[in-house]
Amino acid sequence: MASTLKDLARETGLGLATLSKYFNGGAVREKNRVLIEAAVKKLHYVPNEVARSLKTKHSRVIGVVIPELSNAFITSIISSMEDILRKKDYAVIVCDCRSDPKREKDAVDFLLHRRVDGLINMATDMSGAHLKSALAANIPILLIDRIIDSLRGRVSAVVIDNAHAASQAVRKLISLGHRRIGIVLGIPNLYTTNQRLNGYLNVLREAGIPPEEEYIRYGDYTMDGSYQAVQELLQLKRRPTALFVTNFEMTLGAMLALQHHNIRVPEDLSVIGFDKLELFGEIFPNLTLIRQPQVGIGREAANLMLDLLGNRDNPTHRIVTLSTELTEGTSVHAPE
Repeated sequence: MASTLKDLARETGLGLATLSKYFNGGAVREKNRVLIEAAVKKLHYVPNEVARSLKTKHSRVIGVVIPELSNAFITSIISSMEDILRKKDYAVIVCDCRSDPKREKDAVDFLLHRRVDGLINMATDMSGAHLKSALAANIPILLIDRIIDSLRGRVSAVVIDNAHAASQAVRKLISLGHRRIGIVLGIPNLYTTNQRLNGYLNVLREAGIPPEEEYIRYGDYTMDGSYQAVQELLQLKRRPTALFVTNFEMTLGAMLALQHHNIRVPEDLSVIGFDKLELFGEIFPNLTLIRQPQVGIGREAANLMLDLLGNRDNPTHRIVTLSTELTEGTSVHAPE
C-alpha cells in the first residue's frame, strides 16, 4: 500500500501542517526539511498531485500546443523549455495539432479540462479563436514563434526578428551580385511567413531589384512541399541564380530536389538555408544558414511563463524578440 501523509507525519514526528507547507513549496526549517526528505526516501512517499491541485487550485502542469511534433526546430525549443520548467517543479503536456485549426482548438480545450496552470502555443489558427476559452478562464498564455495580432496586449510572446532574418540572407546574396533570387516560404498568411516575405521584398526594393512573383514559392514548412516548390523554380525559363529557403525541413527538401536534378551548389545555384541543426552537418556540410537561437527561444519562453505564473493577478504581457545569425558556409558565390 502506498504511504500517506499521515505515515510521513508518524515517521518524522512533524505536524500535517508543516508537511503540507513543505509539499506546497513553502519554507520550512532546515532540520525539518532534512527529516522530511529522509522519510520520503525511506517510505517511498509520492505526493498525491491530484489532491494537491484541488486544494491549491494549481496543477503545476503547463500545456503546450504545437503544429508539428516531427519538426526539429519545435522539438529543440520544447526540450530547452522543459528543462527549465521541470527545475521549477512544473510538468509539461505537449499536444500536436498537425497544423489543423480544429485539432488545435480541441487540444486547448483538452488541456483546460486537465486544469493546466499555463498555456504555450505555436499557433496554427492566426485568428486566435482557439484561445478564447483559455483567455476567459484567465489562464496565462504565451505564444512562441508566431504573434497573433488580435491578441496583442492580452498574451505574451517569444519570437525572432523574422524580417531581419530574411534581409540578412537576401543582402548576402545581393552583395555577391545576385539579382534573380528565389525564396521558399512556409504556410501562406502565417505570421512567420508574412514577416520573412516582407524582409525579402524590402531588401530587393532597397537594392532597386523589382520582385518577381514567379520566384516566390510556398513549401508549407515541409520537406515535400519545398521539394515541389524547388522543382517548379527549376522549370522556369529564367531560373533564379540564388535561393533562400526559410526553415529547416524545407531546406532539406530543397537540397534533395537540387541533388535529384544534378544542380551543383554553389556552382549552378547559390543556396542559403535556415536553422543550424546537427543534421545539416551530416547530410549537407558547409551550408550558409540563417541560424535561429532555438535554445534561447525555449529558455526565454520558460522564464516568461514563470513570470506570468508568479503574477497571475496582475500580469505584464510583453513580446521578447530575439536575433538571428548568418552562419557563413560554402554554398554561395557570385553568379557566373
